[in-house]
Amino acid sequence: MRALWRQTRSFGPTARLLMANQFAINLAFYMLMPYLAAHLADDLGLAAWTVGLVLGVRNLSQQGMFLVGGTLADRFGPRGPIIAGCLLRTAGFALLGRVDSLPALLAASAATGFAGALFNPAVRAYLAAEAGERRIDAFAVFNVYYQAGMLLGPLVGLALLAVDFAAVCTVAATVFAALTVLQWRALPPHRGPREQRGEGVLAQWRTVVANRPFLLFSGAMIGSYVLTFQVYLALPLAAGLALDGGGGSGSAVTTGLFTVSAAVAVAGQLRLTGWVGRVWTPSAALVRGLAAMGAAFLPLAAFPWAGPGLRLAALGVAVAVLAAAGAVVYPFEMDTVVVLSGGRLVATHYGLYNTVSGLGITLGNLGVGALWDHGVRHHALYLPWLVLAATGLACAAAVHRLSRAGLLRPAARQPVPVPA
Repeated sequence: MRALWRQTRSFGPTARLLMANQFAINLAFYMLMPYLAAHLADDLGLAAWTVGLVLGVRNLSQQGMFLVGGTLADRFGPRGPIIAGCLLRTAGFALLGRVDSLPALLAASAATGFAGALFNPAVRAYLAAEAGERRIDAFAVFNVYYQAGMLLGPLVGLALLAVDFAAVCTVAATVFAALTVLQWRALPPHRGPREQRGEGVLAQWRTVVANRPFLLFSGAMIGSYVLTFQVYLALPLAAGLALDGGGGSGSAVTTGLFTVSAAVAVAGQLRLTGWVGRVWTPSAALVRGLAAMGAAFLPLAAFPWAGPGLRLAALGVAVAVLAAAGAVVYPFEMDTVVVLSGGRLVATHYGLYNTVSGLGITLGNLGVGALWDHGVRHHALYLPWLVLAATGLACAAAVHRLSRAGLLRPAARQPVPVPA
């Protein structure tokens, strides 16, 4: 904790505020979202397809609108989208706890998703500008706060469920309301280069889409997001299978997976980033981190039909290695996006990057789900784990090739503007 406090204090007040904001954003989000599906199905009695629709609308409205959120941040400065996103999520979360009709639930779900599309690219672009040449360190500290919110959120939500789901929604909405007021009063305005503010939206998008190294890097990193998302999909399925031989997963084990993943990142992020920064180049950190993310699934491939104890031990190793490898990758990944943007339209680049990764997660989950069903039917549960391991190696190979070709450090690089 002392190391985290020292690192946090080494940045300016605006960067510290952005880090604290992200902790609160994740705290409020994860105290509610893990329990929303159960509320819709059990408390409201909605059919499974309807639950899927409500959750899907939230994901679609966020992933599909990231580019819009990033564009707004570059044109008008990140402060407005950050405040608007927190205000919109306040309304969305408050509504989720008080409505039971499908149209109202869909509206609330869409609002919470679009809110994330507004503030996510803006926060990252603003932090990159504030950190200047210390972007990697800033994103490492930022990820500690991100993961800490993700760690504590479900625990707070579980305690509030002892009252009811409406209490969870009310507290989550109150956190976002407080964030809205705090950022309105304390977050200073920041504008990007004057020349980018004069461009039209289509011109901004053409600039980003024409950035070939950035697009290649975005494509190469898609698999890493598919791997990370298995904490929500394949790993809980494996836990459920290890416990009871069925395809479900107990809520306690699922909560345990989140806890282990977030705790490893919180405890190890600063040490890993410091050590990696001393011994590896940024591209080497990305390549080796991605390879390790894939290798995290190999213990599960080795013991697909072993006893419950051995399978749960393999699951714990997989989750811990995946989290540690992701902590290695994250700050260098975020920095690489800024580098490839050349310091222009940084939020728009982050927006498109998030959209590409979101689409990749959707398609990847369809593939992983199909492989899982095939593995269960044909007693070949090693298959999805081997494919996931191969995905990590393929991502590492792709990034390595881009680095060898000189595409991760383009010559025409402009410095990221640092606000006065």
